Formats: sequence, C-alpha cells, structure tokens
Amino acid sequence: MSDQLIGILSFPFLLTLIFLRVPIGLSMFFTGLVGLIMVTGDTQVPFGRLKSETFTTFSSYSLTIIPMFLLMGHFATLGGMSQALFKAAEGFLGHRKGGVAMAAVGACAGFGAICGSSLATAATMGRVALPELRRYGYDGGFSTAALAAGGTLGILIPPSIVLVIYAILTEQNIAKLFLAAFIPGVIAALGYIIAIRIYVALNPESAGTGPRVPWGDRLTDLAKIWPVLLVFGAVVGGIYAGWFTPTEGAAVGALGTGLIAWVNGGLNRASLIDSFIVTARATAMIFFIILGAAFYNGFLALTQVPQGIAEWVTTSGFSPYTILILILIFYLILGCFMDSLSMILLTIPIFWPVMQGLDFNFVTMSELHAARGMEALLSVPDMTQQAVDALLATYREGGQLSLAQTVQFDTIQAHFEADIVPLDEALRALAAGEELTRDQIRALDLRRVNEGALNRINSEQVAIWFGILVLIVVEVGLITPPVGMNLFIINAMEKTTKMTATYRAVLYFIASDLARVALLVAFPFITLMFITW
Repeated sequence: MSDQLIGILSFPFLLTLIFLRVPIGLSMFFTGLVGLIMVTGDTQVPFGRLKSETFTTFSSYSLTIIPMFLLMGHFATLGGMSQALFKAAEGFLGHRKGGVAMAAVGACAGFGAICGSSLATAATMGRVALPELRRYGYDGGFSTAALAAGGTLGILIPPSIVLVIYAILTEQNIAKLFLAAFIPGVIAALGYIIAIRIYVALNPESAGTGPRVPWGDRLTDLAKIWPVLLVFGAVVGGIYAGWFTPTEGAAVGALGTGLIAWVNGGLNRASLIDSFIVTARATAMIFFIILGAAFYNGFLALTQVPQGIAEWVTTSGFSPYTILILILIFYLILGCFMDSLSMILLTIPIFWPVMQGLDFNFVTMSELHAARGMEALLSVPDMTQQAVDALLATYREGGQLSLAQTVQFDTIQAHFEADIVPLDEALRALAAGEELTRDQIRALDLRRVNEGALNRINSEQVAIWFGILVLIVVEVGLITPPVGMNLFIINAMEKTTKMTATYRAVLYFIASDLARVALLVAFPFITLMFITW
C-alpha cells in the first residue's frame, strides 16, 4: 500500500472515530500515530515525533493568547458587562417588533468584542436575554434561534480564538486578520437584524414589543457600557497602534476585565479561583485538540497528500473561484457534524496549500509599482500628497509643468540622484498606471517590486480573505442542524422549546449567513479594504 493511499484512507478512519464519539483531539492523535507507524514501518519515529511535536506545539508563544482571551471572556461575564450591553441595546430597540431579539444580537456583537468564543457568547447572552424574551411573549423557537445565531458573532468580531488558530496554521499576521474581520462582523450583525425583521413580518405572533424607554434612561444605560468600550479600545486599539503585540494585548484585556469585575463586585477570591479553573480546563481541551491536529497533519505531510491534492487542483483546469466555492460547500457540509475548532485544525493544512496555488490576482504588478512609487515620491522632502497628485495629474493630461512643479521635479531628481529621462518616463508611467521598466524603477530607487514581492502580497491577501470566509462558514456550522453546538447550548436553557422549533427558525439566520458569504466572495474588497501591503 502506497503512502498516499494510507493518507487518503486515514480520512474515513478518522471520521468513523469521530462519529463513534471518540474525542476529536484523541481521534486525530490516534489516527496520526497509527498512520505514522504504517508509513515508517516501526515505532521509533512516531514515538520520537511525539516527544518533539509536543514540545514544538506547546512552546509556541502565540498560543498563550488563547487562555488570555478565555480568561478575559470569563471576567467580562463576572463583571456584568453582558447585562449592561443588553440593557443598552434593549433601550433603543426593545419597543420595536422583534426589537428585544435585535437587542440580543447587538449585545452578542458587543460581548464578542471582548470574549472571542462563540460558545461562551451564546451561553452568557442566553442567560441574560432569555428571561426578557419570555417576558415579552417571544416564541421559544425564534428566541433560541436568534440567540444561537447571535452567539456566532463571538468568533467573528475580533478578538477571535478561532482566527488566532487560523493565523498560526497559515503563518499570517494576527492583527491584520482581526482588522479584516471587523467589517464582515458588522455585516453579520446587521444581517441577523434584517433576518429578525423578516421573520417577525412573516410570523407576527412570534414576537412582542417592550415599552418605549425615555431618552434619559437610554443614555444612562448607554453610559454603563463604558467598560466594554474601554477594554475593546485598549486591546484592539493598542494592537494597531503598535503599543503591544496581540498576545500582550490579550493579557492587557484579561487584566482590564478582571479589574472591572472586581470593582463591580463580581470577582472575589472564590470566583477568581473558579475562573482560573474554568480557563485551564477549556485551554487544556483546546491544546489537546491542537496537539492531535499537529500530529495528524504531520503524518499527512509525510504521505504527501496535501501536496498531491494541491498539485491536482492547480492542474485540473478549474477556475480559482470554482475551487473556492467547492471548498466552502465542503465546510458547510462538514459543519453539520463537527465543531469549528476541529474543522479549522483538520482542514486548513490541507486546503491552504490548495489556495496558495490559485491565482486570484488581487494585486497586479502595475498596482504594486504605483503604490511603491507613491511611497517613494512622498519620501522626498517637501513633497506632500497634494503636490504629488497634482504633478502626476499634469503628466496624465500631457500638459507643461508649472514653475513650481519644475522645481519639484528637480528636487525629486536630486533626492534619488536619477537621470532626467528615466525619471521623466517613470513619472509618466505612474500617471498612466503602467508597469515601470527596470531603468524607471532604478530612477525612483524602488524596493520590493519584483515578482517575489508581488507573490508574497497576493498570498497574504488570499490568506486573509480565505480565513474570513472559512470563519464565516465555520460559524454557520455552529447553528446548522443536526449538530449545531450553539443550538444545543441555548436550547438546553429553554427546556420547554422543542429542538425542531429552533431548527425551523434558525433557517432565516443561515440564509443571512449564506448571503454574506456570497457577498464577500463576489467582493473581496469588503474584507481587504483596511489591509495595507
């Protein structure tokens, strides 16, 4: 039996173990171990790899961000931040038809900004919002579906634990992924609110309305969410301002939410110890899944299965978008039976090499030259953005340079010590949006404008875009029957509601998710608009 065949047969074996309810981490670990023994023909290499893989995996500094975000979410719950968020949102929306459910989704989005876990967001907001939804006569299936869908915002709106894992697996910048997730996260929250509006329009008996809250009380409740804004601003703002790394930012967030919980009276010695224990248990579970995935993926790499799949796909003749859509459909199907973290750890090492081999051509060489050329011109003393734009506009229109622009040209020439002719041609090419020749590149002293640089930029753009798309379809899996983890969590809190009722209502939110995926696939700019290269 060939190594590649062993690797391919490991998939049904692994899925069989998972369906037999063997823990996912143990399933991947055992499959990887047995596979390595079969491929190498002895036990020395697999057990030697066990020692090295364990150390390599758990010595990663980037992984320390996970317990910090988990602890931050737990402290946020103890600090009463979830109640404050829901109360503030309810004040503005509760008097509308379906408004309390909309408020719950808005509160989930806010809590997701300081939590990073979908399951924790769903469970926390379920405890806060379900009593209010019952109070105003909301249908049980609709209530549980709205909260389950709102909980998924916990892994999309940064910070996100699943996004951190994706960044580690694909070796991408965590801060850039957080930034890219922001707009899709806002679109997700708005999409769920629209889904609620459509649902109550078609089923008016499913939702009641709350009393209209006076503006004074609204503003008072809004002011009480300052801890959330403070923590989110400190963590996310600090990361993008360069004050600290994402890992350090997570530690700052945990400290901040802990202090707020202590000031609000929710954190004492007993609850602090309990928070550490809960965080340690969740971290241990996640880390064991990561170890099992690392062991299994190491076995797959040895069999050359991911490389073989990537090579087959790139030579198959399918368009990049066709392959992307097939991958996303696979995730949607797999999400019906598997949790989000396991899906990411199991599939990204296989699908990411495939995506790397596809040419989406987000950035062209002329665009790269234009961006680097603009940076070079702005580095010249006394050259402002306005002056550069005016100079290039004159070249574009074919007009004569003014006296001031002639002086600017001389300043640029002296700065780069360039010859007149290639510099003049370089400015003319930049104005026309054309690729620069080698002499023109040399005239502007440009760096990082070769094919290698372009490939790295496009690879990063694809990685970030693909990561957000995967995160969304994984998120759909959390509310997709029959497994949908969020559905079970919320339904367990509302025992009088049948699961089938929740399944029927959640279809509206799944439709919203699918529409969002289609939007982001069709317009990658929405995801990448804030990503600099």
